Amino acid sequence: MKDFRCLVVVGSQWGDEGKGKIVDVLAREADIIARYQGGANAGHTVHVAGEEFILHQIPSGILHADKRCLLGNGVVLDLEQFFQELDELAARGIDTEGRVGISGRAHLLLDYHKRLDLASERQRGAARIGTTGRGIGPAYEDKVARHGVRVADLRLLERARELILAEAERANERLAASSGERVEPERVVDAVLARRERLLRLLTDTGREITRALAQGRRVLLEGAQGALLDVDHGTYPFVTSSTTTAAGAATGVGIGPTAIDAVLGVVKAYTTRVGSGPLPTELADEPGDRLREIGGEYGATTGRPRRCGWFDAVVVRYAARVNSLTGLALTKLDVLDGFDEVRIATAYEIEDVELDDFPEDLTLLEHARPVYETLPGWRSSTRDARSTDDLPPRARAYLKRIEQLTGVPIWYVSVGTEREQIIAHG
Repeated sequence: MKDFRCLVVVGSQWGDEGKGKIVDVLAREADIIARYQGGANAGHTVHVAGEEFILHQIPSGILHADKRCLLGNGVVLDLEQFFQELDELAARGIDTEGRVGISGRAHLLLDYHKRLDLASERQRGAARIGTTGRGIGPAYEDKVARHGVRVADLRLLERARELILAEAERANERLAASSGERVEPERVVDAVLARRERLLRLLTDTGREITRALAQGRRVLLEGAQGALLDVDHGTYPFVTSSTTTAAGAATGVGIGPTAIDAVLGVVKAYTTRVGSGPLPTELADEPGDRLREIGGEYGATTGRPRRCGWFDAVVVRYAARVNSLTGLALTKLDVLDGFDEVRIATAYEIEDVELDDFPEDLTLLEHARPVYETLPGWRSSTRDARSTDDLPPRARAYLKRIEQLTGVPIWYVSVGTEREQIIAHG
């Protein structure tokens, strides 16, 4: 974690950049790891001693025995999936007792949110966003519309029952209007209350806990889900998620002030991927794209959907650097490019014979953008055993240097494989 006490780790493309691995590695030097937004639509994959762990809601630091892991108020909590994940970790020998805390201000994601999500996508037809179908959007919609159910609302049993019943009935009205499958309100209530006591034992004030830890000189990692280009304000709207994925959302999402944050680490792949609908300027619809997908295993950890693949887009990462105030980069999956004769970087976009070096806010312009490429020679040798920058092939080092020049952000870490030890402290 270098010399920082409170570090935000944020995706700086369209998600799936490898944040889980980076957080897992950095967690060795942290005391608290906290998720600040998103829900079970995240899929953070971590490899430890040949085992694969896919974490959807629990922070990636959970695989280190002595770390405290928090879910902040900015998260929407899928109770069934959360406890399933917790129990699966226990079954695999990971002791989570006393190590997980959940903000009482976090909102619950209930069964009717998932049904509303599917109904909304079906109604959109060809214009569908390509959501995971996990109910994330409708849960955040209820939160903003002040119809949400928060974890703290479960403290008073009868109040909780009345609130959930009322909101389930309200959701049924929306489901009927959109030809969605209705829920049975009593079943929704029973499903929540069956987990109520177990959930309330995990209740904490994440903001207070983090503030106290920082005052004691302890170190904190704030873990984001998705990526900057999926941010509801700064992403490729409307093909975005429903929360603030940028570093600005980290403070709000755990309940601390922005000046408590020391630095922001942006995680990027050595190329670009995207799941679902929306523009992807460097997308490769031919053999190189298929090679990237197969070599990189580019299939969604949450949905299994194939990811769209393209060359590294410096325009995107420059933009992510600006909206996140990135202090450094962690570049993952450099090894996926090992076998390519040449590698390309998009340095600008050409739109109707006009060259743009900044990311456009107009989706129509972006859909017509043609990437302006710079081609570099490939290194044609394995990087997987490299443990220092000097171990990398000279052409791989040149590729990294060019990315730093084009994005204006220094690379702090380079990942050359899935295991914990396959990471290089760079620069």
